[in-house]
Amino acid sequence: MLKWGVERRLEFIEFRLFWEGGVNRSDIINMFDVSVPQASKDLTLYQEHAPQNAVYDKSAKRYVASETFAPRFLTPDPSSYLSRLRSVAEGLVDLSDSWITQVPDTDTALTPRRDIDPDVLRAVLSAVRDRKSVDVLYQSMSKERPDPAWRRITPHAFGYDGLRWHARAYCHVTDRFKDFLLPRILGIGEMGEGGPDPFDDVLWQERFGVEIGPHPDLTTSQKAVVAKDFSMERGSAVLTVRYAMLFYVLKRLVLLDDASKRPARSQHIVVINWNETEAALRKAEYAA
Repeated sequence: MLKWGVERRLEFIEFRLFWEGGVNRSDIINMFDVSVPQASKDLTLYQEHAPQNAVYDKSAKRYVASETFAPRFLTPDPSSYLSRLRSVAEGLVDLSDSWITQVPDTDTALTPRRDIDPDVLRAVLSAVRDRKSVDVLYQSMSKERPDPAWRRITPHAFGYDGLRWHARAYCHVTDRFKDFLLPRILGIGEMGEGGPDPFDDVLWQERFGVEIGPHPDLTTSQKAVVAKDFSMERGSAVLTVRYAMLFYVLKRLVLLDDASKRPARSQHIVVINWNETEAALRKAEYAA
């Protein structure tokens, strides 16, 4: 049984071999701040566990992946690698922490950063952790509450819609569970006793299956590539979504209406069980 630190370094060696073609002793030293003898020992240990994976290239002075390379400590995941690449491109993670060295020219469709007060986030996290309520000065966008107002909430979870973070919380003013956007919390007041149990938030606890498929007007080959793109089996895939997150998911996928009525050229996927999904949206108290 390998120690966690050793196994982590072996995973790093394999990451570099698989995604970047090679690794050397200095890579391990720089990433984990270990001694030269320890880095050499790690490379030797890796070869003992995966003797056919790495070949030493004398000219490059590093170990390179062999033609028979088979991962032993790493499960190659394109989504994970691209997530690292995206984090580096957006400046969320320092290159030295990403395990990537050979970064291709990369850009992303930037999203404006939302201004979340760290003290607000810290207080909401504390309330969730300790199952407490907290007074927040909240700026609603409703006509009924046009000005910032203090209200007591009992947060129990967090949601992300691809653009914004919100706290899922019980609102003591309206006596219901709602979403509170973190950037709109302008101040924090006192903590108090918590509200209802999070399991009473039915829309958060229960899930609905949205069945998606290729647009019916696409050609056979186009449908096939859309099915591959979205990991569909037999022409469809089911997205299991919390009712409380359903509106956000459908909005992000541009599926808040019957997408089959839009041109296939611009709308590649549609909701197959649209009637049931429309009913689920009504249950989640959103108008499609």
